[in-house]
Amino acid sequence: MTLKAFRSACLDFVANPFYVPESRSVRYIADALLVLEDGKVKELGDYAQLKDSYPEIAIESYPNYLLLPGFIDIHIHFPQTEMIAAYGAQLLEWLEKYTFPTERQFKDKSYADTIAPLFVDELLRNGTTTAVVLAAVFPESAEALFEECDRRNMRMIIGKVMMDRNAPDFLRDTAESSYADSKALIEKWHNKGRALYAVTPRFAPTSTPEQLTYAGQLLAEFPDVYLHTHLSENVNEIAWVKELFPENQTYLDVYDQFGLVRERSIFAHCIHLNSAEFERLAAAKSTIAFCPTSNTFLGSGLFDIERTIEQNVKIGLATDVGGGTSFSMLKTASEAYKIAQLKQQKLSPFQAIYLATLGGAKSLCLDDRIGSFEVGKEADFILVDPRSTNIMALRNPETVPTSLEELSDRLFSLIIMGDDRAIHSTYILGELAHRRS
Repeated sequence: MTLKAFRSACLDFVANPFYVPESRSVRYIADALLVLEDGKVKELGDYAQLKDSYPEIAIESYPNYLLLPGFIDIHIHFPQTEMIAAYGAQLLEWLEKYTFPTERQFKDKSYADTIAPLFVDELLRNGTTTAVVLAAVFPESAEALFEECDRRNMRMIIGKVMMDRNAPDFLRDTAESSYADSKALIEKWHNKGRALYAVTPRFAPTSTPEQLTYAGQLLAEFPDVYLHTHLSENVNEIAWVKELFPENQTYLDVYDQFGLVRERSIFAHCIHLNSAEFERLAAAKSTIAFCPTSNTFLGSGLFDIERTIEQNVKIGLATDVGGGTSFSMLKTASEAYKIAQLKQQKLSPFQAIYLATLGGAKSLCLDDRIGSFEVGKEADFILVDPRSTNIMALRNPETVPTSLEELSDRLFSLIIMGDDRAIHSTYILGELAHRRS
């Protein structure tokens, strides 16, 4: 039995602040003691009340910092790491010009092995402790990332892309090989340690009906794996789907006919949905990955947060690197706020941090394991420095917030101005995984 304790201001969530008043959904302790046992949360409470219960533990103290659950990024592309910030195209042209040539390199396992630690380092540097990740079409790319995340004991969801048409020859699999490769990866990695698998057709235009049938077969054979794909990102993409699947009423119907719309299904973007699609996602308990930086970078459109919440569809935040422009969930939340503003909608600081923590966990059906400091949960967490740059130090006083109003103001400045420099340290199962140099 290994006990550890951390003293700091601490924030997590006990309910959803989109539906429950923030005074009843936010748990904030200005001087908290977080106690861990064997990498899981043993107790969280006021330092003054708990300190005498653990006289034998050397407490790590971090005054003026904020303890948060680790960030959860529910849509990101591993083989696009090195092509982040590729100039000047919308989705379909961008895929042809930049994405597909870059992903070609990941057929080489040794190449994937060199990028995997860089990718994971960037996640941890930015306070992300769990991510839902698309690998390349090659199983070697998924293997490389699974191995790296396993070495670091990370709770990660990864899948090999399935893509058997409308892509260069060098980047296609077949319906049969995608099934066989995905099944082998599931049997090797799903529920091994903290690894989980996502069946990952890239998007409907790059999969034949036969391949989508195989994707549905994998979900039937392994009911607790995830489905991870793209939906209604770009108007030209939607028109293309209509040409390829003329018998279907909507883009979502294409996935639905193959049994891919269900709980644990994650659909990235969802900018241009109609009412029937929102209703179907809600009924199926599927999840939308909100990707604000890529939605604006690729000119795809403005996501409708308000409607998603009104329709009671599960939602999480996503960086979507490399269409997304930063690994930072703080920067991602900042762009989410601005999109809400452009839509004449609201996204409060607490709502944004909820989406990046417990909301992300709920969207992945992992809220029994991660996302907050409930007793028994896996202790993935971060220490955040609200005064990490000169301008942030000027903006934020060197005192600990004592009210939710003060904390909300501090969080908002952190979201708008923060980046990887604001992440003082990142912990996986209570073990230090990154510390700011």
